[in-house]
Amino acid sequence: MAPLTIGLTGGIAAGKSEALAAFGRLGAATLSSDAVVHELLESEPLRRELTARWGPEVAPVGAPTDRARIGGIVFADPDELTWLESQIHPAVGAATAAWLAALPDDVEFAVVEVPLLFEGGRDGVFDTTVSVVAAEEVRRERAAARGHALVDAREARQLTQEEKAERADHVVANDGSVADLEASLSALLAKLRE
Repeated sequence: MAPLTIGLTGGIAAGKSEALAAFGRLGAATLSSDAVVHELLESEPLRRELTARWGPEVAPVGAPTDRARIGGIVFADPDELTWLESQIHPAVGAATAAWLAALPDDVEFAVVEVPLLFEGGRDGVFDTTVSVVAAEEVRRERAAARGHALVDAREARQLTQEEKAERADHVVANDGSVADLEASLSALLAKLRE
C-alpha cells in the first residue's frame, strides 16, 4: 500500500527542518526539497546551464557551485529567479516522484519538506499538507542565530506564514521545545491514521 504523503511547509525560521527531523524520528520517510536542490546544483547538466547563463565563476571546474553568488544574482533580478526555478522545479518534482516510488511498501507516512509548497503549486501532489508556524519573536531569534535577517529577499517572495497556515490542511505551532514539537507531530500522525 502506498504511504500517505505529506507536504511540509512553513515560514522562514518557523522550524520546518526540525519538524522534518521529528517526523523521521516518529518513523516517517522524509525528504528535504532543499537537499534535492543542493544535489541538483552540483549535477553536471545543471552546472553546464548555470555557467552558460552566468559565467564559469558560478560553477568553477573542480569546485562546488557557488550558491551565494547564484543567490545574489537571482534575488536581485526576478527574471533570473524565474529562469532558475524553471530549471530546478521540474527536476525537483521528478526526483520527489522517484523517491516516493522507490519507498518500501511498509512505509506508512512520507513527508517532503517544500519551503515554497503553495507558491510553486506543489500542494496538490500530496495527500495532505502541514504548515509549521512560530511566533514572530521566536522566528527572529532563530533567524538571527543562523546569521540571517528574517525580513530579506527570500521572505519577500514567499507567502506569509499566516497565508501558508490558512492554505494548509494542518497547522503545527513550534514555539516551544523540540520535544513539544515532536509531541504535536505524533498527535497529528495519530489523527491521520484514523
